[in-house]
Amino acid sequence: MLWILLFLLILVVFGFGFMMQILWYVAVGLLVVWLVGLLMRGRARGGDRRRFGRGRSRV
Repeated sequence: MLWILLFLLILVVFGFGFMMQILWYVAVGLLVVWLVGLLMRGRARGGDRRRFGRGRSRV
Protein backbone atom coordinates (compact mmCIF):
# COMPACT_ATOMS: atom_id res chain seq x y z
CA MET A 1 0.00 0.00 0.00
CA LEU A 2 2.85 2.38 0.81
CA TRP A 3 4.44 1.83 -2.62
CA ILE A 4 1.18 2.68 -4.38
CA LEU A 5 0.84 5.91 -2.40
CA LEU A 6 4.45 6.80 -3.14
CA PHE A 7 3.91 6.09 -6.84
CA LEU A 8 0.75 8.26 -6.88
CA LEU A 9 2.62 11.06 -5.11
CA ILE A 10 5.40 10.91 -7.69
CA LEU A 11 2.83 11.06 -10.51
CA VAL A 12 1.11 14.07 -8.95
CA VAL A 13 4.40 15.94 -8.46
CA PHE A 14 5.52 15.12 -12.01
CA GLY A 15 2.17 16.18 -13.44
CA PHE A 16 2.21 19.42 -11.48
CA GLY A 17 5.71 20.24 -12.70
CA PHE A 18 4.76 19.45 -16.28
CA MET A 19 1.65 21.65 -16.08
CA MET A 20 3.63 24.52 -14.57
CA GLN A 21 6.04 24.36 -17.51
CA ILE A 22 3.15 24.50 -19.99
CA LEU A 23 1.48 27.33 -18.07
CA TRP A 24 4.69 29.40 -18.30
CA TYR A 25 4.68 29.00 -22.09
CA VAL A 26 1.00 29.92 -22.25
CA ALA A 27 1.57 32.99 -20.07
CA VAL A 28 4.47 34.19 -22.24
CA GLY A 29 2.45 33.64 -25.41
CA LEU A 30 -0.52 35.59 -24.03
CA LEU A 31 1.79 38.40 -22.94
CA VAL A 32 3.22 38.69 -26.45
CA VAL A 33 -0.26 38.70 -28.01
CA TRP A 34 -1.43 41.35 -25.52
CA LEU A 35 1.58 43.58 -26.20
CA VAL A 36 1.17 43.31 -29.97
CA GLY A 37 -2.53 44.13 -29.67
CA LEU A 38 -1.79 47.06 -27.40
CA LEU A 39 0.77 48.49 -29.81
CA MET A 40 -1.45 48.00 -32.86
CA ARG A 41 -4.50 49.53 -31.16
CA GLY A 42 -2.44 52.45 -29.85
CA ARG A 43 -1.23 53.36 -33.33
CA ALA A 44 -4.68 53.06 -34.91
CA ARG A 45 -6.29 55.09 -32.16
CA GLY A 46 -3.70 57.86 -32.39
CA GLY A 47 -4.21 58.16 -36.14
CA ASP A 48 -7.98 58.22 -35.77
CA ARG A 49 -7.89 60.88 -33.07
CA ARG A 50 -5.76 63.22 -35.13
CA ARG A 51 -7.86 62.76 -38.24
CA PHE A 52 -11.18 63.23 -36.43
CA GLY A 53 -9.83 66.13 -34.39
CA ARG A 54 -8.86 68.07 -37.52
CA GLY A 55 -12.24 67.40 -39.09
CA ARG A 56 -14.15 68.77 -36.10
CA SER A 57 -12.07 71.92 -35.82
CA ARG A 58 -12.77 72.86 -39.43
CA VAL A 59 -16.53 72.41 -39.16
